[in-house]
This record gives sequence, C-alpha cells and structure tokens, in this order.
Amino acid sequence: METEDTTTAIIQTLTAEIEPRVIEWRRHFHKHPEVSLREFRTTDDIAHALDEMGIPYERPLDTGLVATLRGTAQDAYGADGTARRRIMLRADIDALPVAERTDVPFASANDGVMHACGHDCHIAMLLGALRVLSQMTDELHGEVRAVFQPSEENGSGARMMIDAGALVGVDGAFAMHVWSEVDAGKISCESGPRMANTDWFRIDIEGASAHGALPQRGVDAVVAASQVVGALQTIISRDLSPYEPAVVTVGELHAGTARNVIAGSAYLTGTVRTYTDEAHDRMPSLIERICANTAAALGATAKLTEYTVAHPAVINDEAASRRCRSAIVKVLGEQAIGRYQGTLSGEDYSLYLQRVPGVLAFVGVRNPAIGAMWPQHSCHYTIDESALVDGAMLAARYAIDFLAE
Repeated sequence: METEDTTTAIIQTLTAEIEPRVIEWRRHFHKHPEVSLREFRTTDDIAHALDEMGIPYERPLDTGLVATLRGTAQDAYGADGTARRRIMLRADIDALPVAERTDVPFASANDGVMHACGHDCHIAMLLGALRVLSQMTDELHGEVRAVFQPSEENGSGARMMIDAGALVGVDGAFAMHVWSEVDAGKISCESGPRMANTDWFRIDIEGASAHGALPQRGVDAVVAASQVVGALQTIISRDLSPYEPAVVTVGELHAGTARNVIAGSAYLTGTVRTYTDEAHDRMPSLIERICANTAAALGATAKLTEYTVAHPAVINDEAASRRCRSAIVKVLGEQAIGRYQGTLSGEDYSLYLQRVPGVLAFVGVRNPAIGAMWPQHSCHYTIDESALVDGAMLAARYAIDFLAE
C-alpha cells in the first residue's frame, strides 16, 4: 500500500499529465451545451470518454449516466461481492437558455444555449478525476460511483437520479461547483448551510378592465401588481431578522393586452431563497398576507396560487467538510483553503445530502486579470481554466480518503 505522501504525489503527477485533456473536455462541452432534459449529445460524449477509459456505466434515464469504478484494494469488496464502502461523485451536465456573448473560440455553437453556470467544468473535472482513479484502483478500498446528472437547472435531475437508484448502497457524497465569487486557486468547503432552500411562487391579481383614458372606471391590475412587487420586499426588511439571510425575487410580471386599456388581470412569478427552516416555513403565509392586503388597498384581489418547494438547502456535513479540507491541503497546500460565506443560489445536490452525508466544494474560478469575473448565469461568464486540474485532484484525493476510512 502506498504511503499518503506517495499517493498524493501520484495524483499530482497523473493530473498534471492529463490537464490538457481536462481543458479539452471542458471546451468541447462548452461549445455544445444542451438545456435540461435535452442533454442527449452531452450524455453520448461523456459515454465516449468513459469508453476510452474502460469505465463501465449505465444510462438509467433518457439523459445522464452513472459510471462505476471498482477498487482493487484487497479489502475493497467482501466475500459476497458487496463494496466495503461506496462514494458517490456527482457532476451536473445541463446548460442554460442564455445567449453567449463571450469571444472565446469555443463559444456555444447552439444559439440561445450556454454553459453559463460552469456545468461544462463539472463534467471535465469529474472525468479527469475518474481518469486518475482508474490508474490507481489499488488505492480504492471500495467503489466509486460517478453520477453525471441531468436537469439541475430546473431542479428535477437529482430526484430523478435518486428514484433511478443512484444512491442505493452509497455511504457518502461529494460534488464541486466552480464559483465566480471565489478566486482561482482557492477552494471553499466549510460545513453547514452553503446554498439556499429554493422555492417558486405565482401570484394572480384581479382588477377590472377599462378604457385607458377612464382609469376611474376600472381597477388597474398593473398598479396593484407593481405595489405588490414593492411590498414583498418588506418581508426581508421588516418580517425577518436582519441576521437572517433571505431573498424574495419577482422575476416575471405579466399584464395587459393593449396600451390604451386598463389591465383587468396580472400575474407575478418569482423565487424565494432561505437558509433556516423557520424562515422557510413562514414564507408562504407572509407572501399571502402581503399580496392580499396590498391589492385590497387598491380595490383589487391577489392570491398566492402556486407555491412550490423546489429543493432544500445544501448543508455540508461537518465530518465530510473536514475530510475535504484535508484533501485540499494534501494536493494543493494550505494556501488553497478558501473561505466563502455561502450563497442564496440553489442546488438540487441538496437532495442527495438529505439522504447521505457529504460535501459541496466551491472551486474558485475568478481571475479579473483574464476577464474571469462575471457571475454565474451571465452571458459573459468565463473561468480561469487552471482551476479545472485543482478540482480533478481534489475529487480523486477525496474519493481515496473516504474509501480508506
């Protein structure tokens, strides 16, 4: 059995050798993005890369796949063939309906679709980690299950993978998210809440239509809707503690049929982000109270007609976070430990963490010197590609450490 220092050196050497390939993978997937549940070419291309490595996989869904890398350490499997331990490594694979406005030579070839959240990077880093681990199976005291998950952006993919059996027999989970607010060369993996509870809502408003020149004869749903949008922001400033991170965002406001007609109806849709169970549980009633009473003050009615709990907060397990920090120090050094307060963005990886302990690591890709400073989901989003090899090394080291316990 290799010593810990030797194992780290092997990981570093192997990862350095494949760094050009990892970058090549990332650029390929970036050029050919596909939106949620349409990741057909993406899945085929991942399968092709796994075929080249000789790593078997299954395709339990229409898109996405699950690969299995069996350890060959003497104690990796029991007499009955059961893995001693099993770690799930997860990467999401879908892109966004965003028209890319970068000038990179590998910009999206699919109009109106872009890997603006870094999932192309997640695919490449996980493939890189598997490439390394496939050459170190004697160091795997159990089994690695690599889940290339579709449809994270619309919040359905993790649940679909879980229903398809992706977590059966899994003892722990690990995932990475490249992050534009963390500097390249740093990785953050603190314990506790890291990404928010994510909910969706719709509010329907009813007034009374009239001629645009005779507003007194109607009840303007546009005015009522506008007042509701502003009033909803008082939830954050007046109903929740200033120490409570939360967001209420109205992303859509639809009303009216003509410029000279007082709109008789309108609807709003939006999202709510919270960290704590208390704030999460209170939100529907707070929204109902504010929208109903605000509209009533203007003679209209407003109802919270939809409220969907998309997925819970991502909460890093304390032991998993310590293991991740240790792995970062081993392969990248103490200076690579990043510190990040977390984000009110959401991630359906949380559904895995509700069932098994695990960690989500934020891999820093911010580097203003090369223009890599735009936020996730921006049409200008770019990254410092030097971070990809860091992520691949971390995933490989984490898997080895987890299975050795």
